[in-house]
Amino acid sequence: MGISDWPVDQRPRERLIKYGASALSDAELLAVFLRVGVKGKSAVDLGRDMLAQYGSLSALFAASAKDFSKIHGLGDAKYAQIHAVLELAKRAISEDLRICENLSSPNTVKNYLQLLIGNKPHESFAVLFLDIKNRLIKTEELFRGTLNHASVYPREVVKAALLHNAASIILAHNHPSGSCEPSQADLALTNTLKQALALVDIRVLDHFIIANPNVYSFAEHGQI
Repeated sequence: MGISDWPVDQRPRERLIKYGASALSDAELLAVFLRVGVKGKSAVDLGRDMLAQYGSLSALFAASAKDFSKIHGLGDAKYAQIHAVLELAKRAISEDLRICENLSSPNTVKNYLQLLIGNKPHESFAVLFLDIKNRLIKTEELFRGTLNHASVYPREVVKAALLHNAASIILAHNHPSGSCEPSQADLALTNTLKQALALVDIRVLDHFIIANPNVYSFAEHGQI
């Protein structure tokens, strides 16, 4: 039975309009995105297949175009569409950060970083450069590495911060392995960067470790 044959109050699109997107399951949200299913499967069934194939939304979003197209009913067009939606979400949150005074919504920063680097299959180290009012100037991925390691050079971080005339910065990197607990190397690197940047009067406000769906904040744990 196709979704168009379902009772109106059970159809994902109608439920989203009436109750809001948060009322829908992951599979239902994917169904709204997909719009139609394939022969023998509704869009909700296809959404469930996608989640079963990858295990999570994060893994689904991190899939390559080739892997994404392995599911019957998906292809380059849907891959392009879903990544266009993700990029729009990143840019919308980035706009909020640019006009946000004093980063009054830490969750906005976390959501932005989850979208920015949370789904990458390799370790990525990003820096948010902030002005004197703690508004976002620019975000840059300065270093990238393998599944579990990225080499970070303090000199390059200081150089980039001075180039953007930043008054403070926020550090972030992901753990593709899935654990957001900081390693001793993470703690040592944070202290090294904090000391190096202090020499040029630039503060390190926080360091986030992203391991979707979890986020670890050094500041929240008293480690900045």
